[in-house]
Amino acid sequence: MPDILVLYYSRGGSVARLARHVARGVGEVDGMSARLRTVPPVSAVTQVAAPPVPEDGAPYVQPADLDECAGVLIGSPTRFGNMAAPLKHFIDGLGAQWASGTLVGKPAAAFTSTATMHGGQESTLLTMLLPLLHHGCLVAGIPFIESALNTTRSGGTPYGASHVAGLQDDPQPSDEEAQLARALGRRVATIAAKLA
Repeated sequence: MPDILVLYYSRGGSVARLARHVARGVGEVDGMSARLRTVPPVSAVTQVAAPPVPEDGAPYVQPADLDECAGVLIGSPTRFGNMAAPLKHFIDGLGAQWASGTLVGKPAAAFTSTATMHGGQESTLLTMLLPLLHHGCLVAGIPFIESALNTTRSGGTPYGASHVAGLQDDPQPSDEEAQLARALGRRVATIAAKLA
């Protein structure tokens, strides 16, 4: 069964929850399954090496995950209108995959979470899409035929799925945010199934 890689970094849990909704959407497409993976945190000063396996949540991504996937969705919290450093660090290390064309022709999309309504969701999604384009991915977004895109009062954009955690840092996506995250997962999985 072809896997769609759902790769994310999450610090407060919002992006991890959004990733699970994306993965549910992938699983709604016949013959497709989601492979949830995360990236390790980074630090300017390392005193103790991070464990090779996270204590909880998804396992860390490995190069084979990129080789074996039929499509990829990447997620990150917003950091000043950009993706978080751990995901950027991982992407910056993909020179060998770029040179060999590992992701060329694979459908891809992005998702994010912010603390505020105007916290840079769309610019963060766009920053995550740029390296996917450089890797030769077929970038997908959320079309406006998804009714929740027209009615959401929080997250959700045509550039990808998103969540507004609010100042209380609520990691639980709203019904519309969850619906749009599942729609994005379905869209990438459907495209991957058609390409197969």
